[in-house]
Amino acid sequence: MAESKAPPVRHSGSKTLLVAFSVCLVCSLIVASAAILLKPIQLNNQSIERKRIIVEIADLLEPGLTVEQAFRQVDAVMVELSSGQVTDALDPEHFDIAKAAKDVNLSEPLKRNEDPAQIRRKPKYLPVYRVNDEVGRLKTLILPVYGYGLWSTLYGFIALQDDLRTIQGLRFYQHAETPGLGGEVDNPQWLALWEGKIAFDDDWEPHIELVKGAVGTTTPDHQHKVDGLSGATLTTRGVMQLLNYWLSEEGFGPYLAQLREQKERR
Repeated sequence: MAESKAPPVRHSGSKTLLVAFSVCLVCSLIVASAAILLKPIQLNNQSIERKRIIVEIADLLEPGLTVEQAFRQVDAVMVELSSGQVTDALDPEHFDIAKAAKDVNLSEPLKRNEDPAQIRRKPKYLPVYRVNDEVGRLKTLILPVYGYGLWSTLYGFIALQDDLRTIQGLRFYQHAETPGLGGEVDNPQWLALWEGKIAFDDDWEPHIELVKGAVGTTTPDHQHKVDGLSGATLTTRGVMQLLNYWLSEEGFGPYLAQLREQKERR
């Protein structure tokens, strides 16, 4: 007697698509939920990293002090860039530069010939960070700076000494430049070259140059010059342009002028 064979199983194409769709939907929900749950932690970590950089270039991070404890010595205020006036309209601790630059109420568009830092829109307000001495006189001023390099917008801080002319330090906390090339903006040896450089000329015009080769004491205007990043011409140019822009009248110039006037009156 011949053995009967079971009929072949036919798989429905619609059922396969339904299973695939269900798996994708579940995975999407898991990823979205994780992103939402982790976002506060990420934002907090970003805030701590920015504070760490500020206290480092202000020479406030001492053994035994946490970043938060050291940051209590920093006075953060919001400045209206056009007038240089301090304002209470916004909270400097929770101010997001990238978001403000996209907000039509908090920023203004720039024409191409007005935008050497390639930021497209300039915030109307930015935070500044002051460190005062025991009698309340300005000791260190930390300014946020940012602009486009080769692949990304570089966000960082420049610290000026109490003469408002001498650079105390430069650090970047966010960028996506090429590792080993433009990414050398994070190299401690290169960052150390900025200490003691002079950011302005005798007329208080921003004067920072990044040049090819090594800058020595015999280099003309060496006090205004820093070694460029080898193999990273566009990142080098971007750093130079963003610093000169934010220290100019279009950036923190009006605020710096007021600080100089206050200093002269004392």
